[in-house]
Amino acid sequence: MSVARQPSSWFRSAVVCGALLAAAALSLPAAQQASAQPYDPPADQVPLSTLLTQLQTYYQQTETATEAYNQAKETADQKRTAARKVDKQLADQKAAVAASRAQLGLMATQMYRNGGVSPYLSLLSGQSPQDFFGQRHVLGQMAQQQRSVLGRLTSGEARLKTLNTQAQKALDTAEQAQTVAGAKQKDVQKHLKQVEGMLSGLTGVQIAELQKLEQADTDQAQQRFMDSKALGGDPALRAPSKAGDRAIGYAFDQLGKPYVWGAQGPDSFDCSGLTSQAWAHAGTTIPRTSQQQWAQLPHVPLELLRPGDLVIYFKGATHVALYIGDGLVIQAPRPGSYVKVSPIAANPILGAVRPDLGEQPISDYTPRSIPKNAEQPLPIAAETKAPAKSTKTAKPTKSTKSTKSGTKGKAEDE
Repeated sequence: MSVARQPSSWFRSAVVCGALLAAAALSLPAAQQASAQPYDPPADQVPLSTLLTQLQTYYQQTETATEAYNQAKETADQKRTAARKVDKQLADQKAAVAASRAQLGLMATQMYRNGGVSPYLSLLSGQSPQDFFGQRHVLGQMAQQQRSVLGRLTSGEARLKTLNTQAQKALDTAEQAQTVAGAKQKDVQKHLKQVEGMLSGLTGVQIAELQKLEQADTDQAQQRFMDSKALGGDPALRAPSKAGDRAIGYAFDQLGKPYVWGAQGPDSFDCSGLTSQAWAHAGTTIPRTSQQQWAQLPHVPLELLRPGDLVIYFKGATHVALYIGDGLVIQAPRPGSYVKVSPIAANPILGAVRPDLGEQPISDYTPRSIPKNAEQPLPIAAETKAPAKSTKTAKPTKSTKSTKSGTKGKAEDE
């Protein structure tokens, strides 16, 4: 008969120790338990390129959420406007139904007064046949008019019922759209907190090095793009339309203003807020968000790109900038930054659209001088005070020179 083996003293000790540790862990405060999460190496042990990729991912997610919020907010605004319109129609219809009812009541009273006496008694009382038949004619007309008013009342009440249903549906839809916009707003704030959380763990030296690395990457991407001749021949010689020139002028006037998600000016902008307002001030209404601009405006190949066109970035069309010629754009880049002049290849290009397709370029076009500091590297921050705007012109920066020599990757959708 076999005898069950007893646990060894080492095994018994390990079990007791494990039980004690588990009990101790359960008794720890929540904050101390959270510290037992998977180990994250300090920022100074992570390659700068990895940190930059992670930070850029957070920035892009924030802007994607921002454009989703913009779309949801615009939808909510439209639904609220529609609900107010239906409410106005409902109020007007209620007034019309009430008026019809009052008119019917008045007509019934008049007919009772005029036609309530027997026609035989009317003749016996001395009323002449002419008066009698004249009165009957009037009463007949009143009866016909009453039937007409009754018909209007019946159809009016039916429309009132329909409008009541439409008004409730419009209100429900508006409230649902507002709820979606609120959720999108929280999504933006969540991604901004991710950026803030990452930056809080970095030193000033690390942030400065990341900024230099990002600028170096941008310069290389711009050089490759322009060397590829994706913009075709002589891109610096192309001119905008009159409206395009006005849009460019508006964008120049906004240089140095801070990026704020959901903003459309006049004191701050997000990416599509800037481009939509630039073209609105040029006299052309375009969609609010970058995705709508990409979906609804005429596409143009990059080799035909001219100043005033909009350059759309990333596969999801989540960023947009205004092309000003010679391989440069004006953009509201990201949170913590400000409206600035950038190389066209600062982000992966999806394509380009032209709000004024068919309009002819102006003759004798002279590009505007780029103000000092308008091309300085992007700050890496969650919030950044916009630099003082200067009207002095500056010598071409490195990125400007690279655009003139020709640069950037593919003209195809990335």
